[in-house]
Amino acid sequence: MHLKKLLGAAMLTLGVAATAQAADPLKIGFVLPMSGPHAEYGLQILNGAKLYLAHHGDTVAGRKVEILVKDDTGVAPELSRRAAQEFVNRDKVDVLAGFGLTPSAFAVAPVATESKVPMVVMNAATSSVTERSPYITRASMTLPQNSGAMATWMLKNGIKNAYTFVADYGPGHDAEKQFVKTFTEGGGQITGQLRTPVKNPDFSPFMQRVRDAKPEAIFMFVPSGEQGVAFLKSYAERGLKEAGIKLFATGDLTDEHVLDAMGDPALGLITAFHYSDAHDSDLNRKYTADYAKANPTVRPNFMSMGGYDGMHVILEAVKKNNGDASGDAFMEAVKGMAWESPRGPVSIDPETRDIVQNIYIREVKRQDGRLANVEFDVIENMKDPGKVK
Repeated sequence: MHLKKLLGAAMLTLGVAATAQAADPLKIGFVLPMSGPHAEYGLQILNGAKLYLAHHGDTVAGRKVEILVKDDTGVAPELSRRAAQEFVNRDKVDVLAGFGLTPSAFAVAPVATESKVPMVVMNAATSSVTERSPYITRASMTLPQNSGAMATWMLKNGIKNAYTFVADYGPGHDAEKQFVKTFTEGGGQITGQLRTPVKNPDFSPFMQRVRDAKPEAIFMFVPSGEQGVAFLKSYAERGLKEAGIKLFATGDLTDEHVLDAMGDPALGLITAFHYSDAHDSDLNRKYTADYAKANPTVRPNFMSMGGYDGMHVILEAVKKNNGDASGDAFMEAVKGMAWESPRGPVSIDPETRDIVQNIYIREVKRQDGRLANVEFDVIENMKDPGKVK
């Protein structure tokens, strides 16, 4: 009888411990640029993540969701790594998230591998990011998805030669490589290639070189934000449009954050991208309306969507595992996950842990009194071509 009492007490203790563990908060550690030139990235990703919780609740499998944030200031890999290490070792987070830029994601990947803490990338777009750790998945995009789609559409619409113009870092190299591969394999010709500094580039001398080469078109990628405004200004000032040189780009160029500042010179620009705040669906109309209520001075953009869908990945994986957020269980739950997002249908490739999504061809038009990226064509269910051998 005494032994039964002891066993009963032990089982009760274990049950209480299990209940307490299940009730532990789900801590998500966001490593994001919240200051410096890329602060808008961090703001948008957080806005999207918080809106997801507003839509779907801040508790999953009995665990209250806690968002913790550390500022890595942008392109500062050591700061990103240190922030992630503090999250894992001191704050005991269940999931690492955010990562506005590729250097940040690269720097944190070994931390995820060593600690077996899952890492959900909500922007960083270099193709190889998910290959840096088996504990990484991505809910945003890859540059090859967008640049490959742009090359396909240009060829289909009679563009036979192009000049590439990209920022000189990982995503720019990815965009350039995929565009060149898709365009040349489809019969197109590359008349020249340029890479510009990531920080404070002066586009004017580069534009003159492009004009002198007289291509039919430019394909370009620069990071979302002020560089797009500066690029478009140089494109206009150097008279490339008047010279008949058409401009095509990934959607970073006409990101909603800077689109209003571009003004009428942006009208008619054609880009390829995975999200527009003008996307025609009921889910997106609700998303943009609720985003505007919560953040009345900011337009939702693709980074906000990365934050929103990134939270979907996290909460659905934890829900599927009845509250378990351990790395191996989390990654198994992520593989093959599919859902309808405000951007359209998306899924996680079970082999690469990367996002599969529609890539839309859009034209900048004036809609409801403001500039918008209006979608008019689509390449459906596009995997990352950068990983296709």
